[in-house]
Parts: sequence; C-alpha cells; structure tokens
Amino acid sequence: MIRLLQIEFIKLWNNRASKFLIFAYFTLILCMALIAMIRIDRPPIVFNIADQGIFNFPYIWHLNTWIASWLKLFFAIVIVSMTANEYSNKTIKQNLIDGLSKKEFLMSKFLMVISFSILSTIFVFLVSLILGLLYSDFNEISIIFSDLSYFLGYFVKLVGFFSLCLFLGLLVKRSAFALGFLILWWGIFENLIIRFSAWGIFGKEGSEKVMHFMPLEAMSNLIVEPITKFKAVKSISTQLGANLSIDYAVHWYNILIVLGWTTIFIYLSYALLKKRDL
Repeated sequence: MIRLLQIEFIKLWNNRASKFLIFAYFTLILCMALIAMIRIDRPPIVFNIADQGIFNFPYIWHLNTWIASWLKLFFAIVIVSMTANEYSNKTIKQNLIDGLSKKEFLMSKFLMVISFSILSTIFVFLVSLILGLLYSDFNEISIIFSDLSYFLGYFVKLVGFFSLCLFLGLLVKRSAFALGFLILWWGIFENLIIRFSAWGIFGKEGSEKVMHFMPLEAMSNLIVEPITKFKAVKSISTQLGANLSIDYAVHWYNILIVLGWTTIFIYLSYALLKKRDL
C-alpha cells in the first residue's frame, strides 16, 4: 500500500501544474483567515466581520467546511488530469509492464483520493480551530468540540467527488473532456433532465426525494449552506416575515448514499480497466 502511494506521489511531484493547483488550494483555504480582517471604520458606520459571530464555535465548523468544499475543484482537476495523463503519456502501460496489476493501479489512484481527502480535512480543521480560538465568543471545551460531524460529512463528500472524477478520467481519457462531462452531468443531466422528469412523474415532493439519490446532489446535501444560520440573516428574515426552517444536520442516510455512489464509481473504474485493452 505504501509502495502504491509512493508511485502516485512521485508522479505528482514531477507535475508542475498539479503542484501549483494543490498549493493554490491550500493558500485559498488559508485566505479564510483574511475574512477576520474585514473592517469598516467610517463613523457612524463601524463594522468588523469578526464581531458578527461567523468565527464562533461551533458555527465555524459548518461555515469553513462549506466554503472549503467549493474549493475541491482544485483537487478534482489534479485527479482528472493525472488519471487522463496516464493514457496520453502511456505511463499506465509502463506500470503494467513493470508488474503492477490493473487492480493495484486503481488502488494507487484511490489511495491518492483518500490521502487528498484526509489531508484536506485535517487542514480545514486546524485552520478553523485556530480562527475559532482567536475570535470565538465561546471557548468552553463542550462547545468547541460539538458539531464535528461536519468534518465527517466533508471527508465523505471529498471521497465521493474525487472517486467520480477518477472514474471520469479513466472513462474519457482527456482531462478537459472529463471536466466538461462533469459540468454537463451536474448542470444538465441532474438539475434539468432528472429533476424535471421526476417532477413530471412524482410531483414536487417526489422530485426532491429522487434528487436525494443523485450523486452530486447527495454530496451537496451532506453540508448544506450555513449562511441562513448567520444571525444578521436571521434578523433580516424575521423582519421580512420569512420562515427559514432548514435542516443543517449531517445525516447518516446522506453519508450512506454518497458512500454507495463511491463504491459504484470505484467498481465501474475497475470494470472499465479490466475490460479495456491498454
């Protein structure tokens, strides 16, 4: 297992574009700390965003995992391009000639997916913890370590999404086409064809239930937007008479759905590799 990871990280280290994207990803996560510096000091308007409670425990766990989940596209590009490059550079043939089985080849890619997901989850946790300790109004241990389920949801979300990217990279063999296919799947197939077809057959409520089982929708449902939890937004919605009844929890059934899709993507990737003449 360690040998397989070493092979992947050697390939990664020799790819400048991948190193740049990974560096950009972690830099952008660190930039979340810059939000605390946003301050308007022009009397009578004095406003400091850090004083609005966005860095309070446990809200910060939800906010930062949600923001970081949008940045997963950086790692997605790395995974898709490195997988597709195995064909264009013919390194997949060389790996198989050198004694690597197709199962081991896929395992090395999946281990990279797991590694990226673990590394990102730990990094977001540490950045969030530091910001919270600096700016949170609540520093009791019981409050600090509550709602950590968002990190489980974040990790599962990354593993599921990266597994889909891995499958598309193997299926299409071209990184640009694979990313284009991903966008078409999300924008047209899931959100237009499936959603409106289900709406026409099952009605609005039935459509929402069907969408819960779609891969990208299921990943999105793991961590719903936290903006409406922000006290300023709640205050405005109350004044307008709007009822924001949103379930923000990370539910076990959403985790199971995403893990189910992850299993399907890895199985399809292996079936594709096994069948394809390389």
